[in-house]
Amino acid sequence: MAISKENKDFIDSLVDYYINESESYRQIAENFVPEIESVADTAFGIITGCVYSGFLQAYQNQQQTPSLEDMREFNQIIKQRAPLIKKSILEPNQQTESKKEPEKED
Repeated sequence: MAISKENKDFIDSLVDYYINESESYRQIAENFVPEIESVADTAFGIITGCVYSGFLQAYQNQQQTPSLEDMREFNQIIKQRAPLIKKSILEPNQQTESKKEPEKED
């Protein structure tokens, strides 16, 4: 069984949401300095953990259990989106600026 289109779209929307909110997760990670070695890696772990939790919750809501193939596909999706997640953590202001609507000229 492969991940359904509906669930893929949901995962993508979760990733997009957490990318947009990455600065908040970076701030959470900063609260654990000096216990952690890397704020960016910790924020990345928090974000991917939240997306993973949402992925599992989606299956639970559908009264299903993800197969090993589904888990591998999920990991591939995260791996593909990882550079964007990492960039949003390292350069939060650039991420929000690039998402803004272009200003209309009069």
